[in-house]
Amino acid sequence: MLKLFRKVRKQLIAEKKFSNYLLYAIGEIFLVVIGILIALAIDNANDNRIKREKEQVYLKGLKEEFETSKIKLEELIGYNKDSYEAAITIVDLMDKQEPPSEEKLSELFVTAFAYDIFFNPNNSLLNEMINSGSLKDISNDTLRIQLTNWISFIDDIANQEKMLGEERNNTVNVFRNEGYSIRTILDHTGMSTKLGITPSKNPVSNLGALESIAFENNILLFIITSQSTETEHYNPLMYSLNSILETINNELEQ
Repeated sequence: MLKLFRKVRKQLIAEKKFSNYLLYAIGEIFLVVIGILIALAIDNANDNRIKREKEQVYLKGLKEEFETSKIKLEELIGYNKDSYEAAITIVDLMDKQEPPSEEKLSELFVTAFAYDIFFNPNNSLLNEMINSGSLKDISNDTLRIQLTNWISFIDDIANQEKMLGEERNNTVNVFRNEGYSIRTILDHTGMSTKLGITPSKNPVSNLGALESIAFENNILLFIITSQSTETEHYNPLMYSLNSILETINNELEQ
């Protein structure tokens, strides 16, 4: 009986040691797992910090680009408005009994038709991000969509501006082909002197253009296209630009 008791006691002691060892092993595994999880959390936190810092650099650069583009677009809208308003004034003069002076008509002609109008946004950083695949570093889904759509808007604007340029050239070509003088316009606006051209000794009057139906038709088409460029293209583009800037400002860390 005593031998049996001693045998059972030794067995219990052995089982207790094994239980303690098992608990110790489980504890070691638990600590290792916790250590790995902590290390992964630190690595993820570092990766997220680096990504966030990189994103902030992009956001600041994009903000500068779009703020510059906004200034350009505001100025362009003003130029386009001056252009079609001058053209409207020329059409109004066609219905008046008293003709304007050569100087007045020349000044209106230059304001309306002398300069091409096109939007040239600052997109160098945005294009670089798109080409390099860095647009994915922008965490805000809405902003990524806005930036992608912006490129499509610019292409659409370029097509519209091409149409506007064609209407401008058509009007100038009719004016020139019907025998009216570009030199008279240059003389009366002072542009001849700036270009080093001697003013004409026998200037040709351009007032007869106010009686030309072909000239009037082309001016009207130009006015329609100019106003459409403003209302259907430039104004929506400005809305999109302001929306992008608002989203960027919300994402920038203060």
